[in-house]
Amino acid sequence: MEKQKLPNGTTVLVLGILSIVTCCCYGIISIVLGGVGVYLAGKDMALYKENPELYSNYNNVNTGRILSIIGIVLGVIYLIYMIWIIATFGFENLQNPEVMQEKIRQMMGQ
Repeated sequence: MEKQKLPNGTTVLVLGILSIVTCCCYGIISIVLGGVGVYLAGKDMALYKENPELYSNYNNVNTGRILSIIGIVLGVIYLIYMIWIIATFGFENLQNPEVMQEKIRQMMGQ
């Protein structure tokens, strides 16, 4: 009997990679893609554990799951950082580079 591939193996891997790549998009896209990747990986891992001898690409699922988790963590860190930046400087000041430079100089004590 020929081994078959897990249904979401490649999808989980791609979602994990995309969640890391998109972590600088305010963190939200990364969190969503990573969450979907972890969910699909969980489904495939449960399917693999029922009959491990039937499936061949478990390593892709496991790698994609790990990448998705890393993407979620990076996305959360970046989201918290952006919230701190907006809370510290204000959204209006982020739009004006001259005001931002002045605020940064004030923070540095110069």
